[in-house]
Order: sequence, then structure tokens, then C-alpha cells
Amino acid sequence: MAEKSKGQNSPAEHRAWAISADRYVKQPLPKPASTTNRTPAPRVSGELTRVQLEETGITWDRSAVDWSLLVRSTMDRVRSRFRASLPEYIWDAAALEGNPYTLPEVQTLLEGITVTGHRIADQDQILALNEGFNLADELVGASTFYLDKATSDEIHARVAVHEANESGHFRGEGAAGGGGHVSIGALGTFHASEPGQDGRNLKEEFRRLTTYLLEDVADPREQAVAYFCAATRRQFYFDGNKRTAKLMMAGHLLTNSYDAISISARRQLEFNQLLAPLFDSGDSTEMMQFIIDSRPE
Repeated sequence: MAEKSKGQNSPAEHRAWAISADRYVKQPLPKPASTTNRTPAPRVSGELTRVQLEETGITWDRSAVDWSLLVRSTMDRVRSRFRASLPEYIWDAAALEGNPYTLPEVQTLLEGITVTGHRIADQDQILALNEGFNLADELVGASTFYLDKATSDEIHARVAVHEANESGHFRGEGAAGGGGHVSIGALGTFHASEPGQDGRNLKEEFRRLTTYLLEDVADPREQAVAYFCAATRRQFYFDGNKRTAKLMMAGHLLTNSYDAISISARRQLEFNQLLAPLFDSGDSTEMMQFIIDSRPE
């Protein structure tokens, strides 16, 4: 199942690279290697859980995630590693959406050489991701990357330009309304908030999310990863939510001199399994540890 959430006026064309709904089936997962020998931390208090859910739409136990695994470096070093890894990061992001391009084919396409045997839509998605990743890096380099709506909209306008209804705008900001419905297999369908007139409901959710993260969460690593989980669940856009949230997470980490994290396409099954409880209950603790475990080595 893809995170596609069609509005009333969105295109009806079915994407060949969309992920089927049964991939988001809630299943038991093996404990990540990095947490195997750690004593389980106590769960978050009921009051903190309530506040997290009200302000962000998700809950998490920050003490159960090993944030120390992501080590601070320098801006120059993390940006250099980010740029060197762009082909693989773009391949990861595309493959998680069901895009059939292989990593060598992505590298070839990014060198300006057309790869035969693929649909134009698949090629366009790769090139759009390249635009989005390079934009994030440029904003970080210019010290103008912010965890705000303007930055998110600018990135979304790049990565989802060929797919999303009204790319660069929240659901409800344009002519189309509705959207925000995500099938999670046996768990049914998750319904994100209705956008409201001119997207006012989603704008308020975004404001509360970023205010809470930037004012009540001290660690930029936690801010970045929690943003990804919350923005994925909130479904601010008609499509391209996970891709945009990943780049917002990456940009915030880079801005604070931490390596960007790419969720490997090789771990697609684990990622899809963890999306089910994220959408179903909002509990993001396991997803957060999974993301930290996906850090560059």
C-alpha cells in the first residue's frame, strides 16, 4: 500500500509501483541487535502520553530509544557524507515506494543517461527525488533549512510534483478536499484529520507539532525522528508524505551536525510492518528505534 490519499479531484490513475495494502500487516518483529542486551525502559507516563498524542498525533517513550547511537559530527562532514550517498538514498526512497529501478540504474539516470525498459513515471519519480534531496542539501548549506511548513511545502513540491494532487500544498489548501485515508491491511483503514477550510485543521496540527518538538523536546535527534513519525501519520499532503517527512528529518539532522538517516530498501518488510502500529495507535517507539538502527555506519 502506498501512502496515497486521493482528494475529490485527484487523478484516478493507479501507479504500477504502489505498495499493496497487505504489506502493512502488524506482525511481531525480532528485537534490533542494538537493543538486545538493554534492560527494557519503563513506559511513558499516562500524562506525557496524553500530551504527546494531543500535540503531535503520536506517542513515544524517549527513554526506550538509544539516541546515543547517532553521534554528532560537523556540518561539513555530515553534508559531505550525505552528498556522497545521494544515489543510494534516492534509490532507497524510490524502492520503498515500489519503484523498480535498481541502484546501478539510479546511478546511471542521475548521470544523465536514460535507462531503457522503465515507465516514464518511474523515471520521473527518481528525478523528482533527486531534486528534493539536492534542495534539502542546498537549504542546509545556506543555513535556511527550518522545521517549518514553508520548507516542507518546498520539498514536497519537488518530490511529489508528478504524483500528488496539488503538490506543495497541504490537503484542502487548493480546490480538492478530503484525502488522508491509509489502508493498513488487517487493521482496517486509518483516517487522518479532515483538512478543514483552506486546510486550517492541518495547519493547526502542523503548528502544534513543530511547537511541541522545538520547545518541549531538547534533543535535535529526537525532534527529527519524531517529526518523521508524526508527519507520516498526520498525512498533511495527498501523496508523498513519507518521502517529504524523510527529507525533513534528514535536513534537521544535517542542520544539527548529525548524519542523515536513510531507511534502507533492503529493510522494506520491517519498515512496512512498523508502519501498521504507527498508523493504528500512534505508538512510534519501535519505529524510532528502527530509524536510529538504520543510521549510516
